[in-house]
Amino acid sequence: MTLSRRLRLSLIVAAGVLAAIGLAVLVTLYLLLQPDRFTAMLQSQARGAGLDLSLASPARPALFPHPALELEGLTLTARGANAPILLAARGRLALPWRTIFGGPTAISQLEIDSPRVDLDALQAWLNALPPHPASTPIQIPRIDTGVRITRGSLVSGNHLLLSQVTLDAGSLMPNHPFLLDLSAQTADGTPMHWQLSATPQMQGSALELHDIALHITHGSTLQLQLAGTARWDSAANASLQLHGTLDHKGSGNYATSLTLAPANQLNPLLLTLKLDGKNDHVDLRLPPLALAHWWSRIGSTAQAPQLTVPPGDGYIDVASLDIGGAHIEGLSIQAGSAVPASNASSAAPASTAGTAKPPRKPNHK
Repeated sequence: MTLSRRLRLSLIVAAGVLAAIGLAVLVTLYLLLQPDRFTAMLQSQARGAGLDLSLASPARPALFPHPALELEGLTLTARGANAPILLAARGRLALPWRTIFGGPTAISQLEIDSPRVDLDALQAWLNALPPHPASTPIQIPRIDTGVRITRGSLVSGNHLLLSQVTLDAGSLMPNHPFLLDLSAQTADGTPMHWQLSATPQMQGSALELHDIALHITHGSTLQLQLAGTARWDSAANASLQLHGTLDHKGSGNYATSLTLAPANQLNPLLLTLKLDGKNDHVDLRLPPLALAHWWSRIGSTAQAPQLTVPPGDGYIDVASLDIGGAHIEGLSIQAGSAVPASNASSAAPASTAGTAKPPRKPNHK
């Protein structure tokens, strides 16, 4: 059966009309989305933080399943640095309809595929930032954009720390619950999963986090659940109260608490960790700032690292402990004021650095 000349002509005209409509939609979409506007906005925000953002190709508009801009080959580098902080194969900026039709420039969600984050480059950029003036009032960093990361990796130089990173985070704004969901695999392939929720609020000049709920799983052996509150006024004037349980397969359940006491005229910022199980007990008081300084000195030593006992106070009394292929029974460590007087008298003058008592009944399998 052959089509009549009139029918063939009608089909050709219809196809031409559809093609013209499609082209008009693409042109209109490009004009409405204005990819250059959003690219310039992102690069401007990056420059304001001392970063350079570049794309392998210009941003492309998309309409389905929702208005968006497609980004290819993202590179984020600290100004003047050689190693990039972030490399990503693709990105996508989801846009609200009000932005499409002339509303304020806004992004509803940022999606990043296959990002590679270098922890060393990130730390170098953070260390180069100017100090935050103590007199500057604290503000909640409002983030209207939701963030989704898939197939990410975290490295330190050429050393892989985490792979298969997936992150979903909601918007961050005062008096609204903030949700974060993170899953990844460690370098040895062990899966881990973090879930965090909290509601940020401003009380006067202080930032408070209410209804904190933290759930962590590591492989099939460890689960940690904590809940509580936190408050930050300025600098080392911070406090934290988290309580919950730690469930370790083979060792049992532990009542767990994590508290942070603000610095005062006599004491530094102090973190207290307590674990109480049937046969195991941990009570440690650690100064986070001094501990970070101790760790940085070990990592920055050009020659062989000078191993010293980390700063802290308290004790560890564990019936059995497995580390790698070693099994230790009767481990007892005492530091600072927890050291008995007879031992403290012969200890080094810097008793807060801690002393350790050899493990009882070592048994290596």
